[in-house]
Amino acid sequence: MELLKEVANISGKSGLYRILKPTRTGVIVESLDGKKERSVVGANARVSVLKDISVYMSDHQDSSVPLADIFFALKEKYSEGVELNTKNASDEELYAILGEVAPDFDRERVYPSDVKKIINWFNTLLKNLPEAFEVKAETAAQ
Repeated sequence: MELLKEVANISGKSGLYRILKPTRTGVIVESLDGKKERSVVGANARVSVLKDISVYMSDHQDSSVPLADIFFALKEKYSEGVELNTKNASDEELYAILGEVAPDFDRERVYPSDVKKIINWFNTLLKNLPEAFEVKAETAAQ
């Protein structure tokens, strides 16, 4: 999942973006929604690279699991994508899906809105950047 260091969420914008290259005033990004629209994001925007995001676990105060590991577990269980309307899903439904792949996640520090993002990001990556999931298989084969 080395491609996750090129994929980001931008605060205030919906969806995921692929970071293409830096500019003097920010970075050029391309949307991962199928439209492939490019835009420049200023240096003062909050850009969260997916490789740097992790999910809190309840077994220890400082314990967390990288988001890439959650994505791979979701890929094994839901190879065609998670078929859940996250807008209408209850908190219990969201927590049940995350609980299937990460049973020890911290229900006090991981909010339903976080789980919605994880599911939506997973589905977006699976649909628009499926090569992100092939990297680990190549690494494991070596």
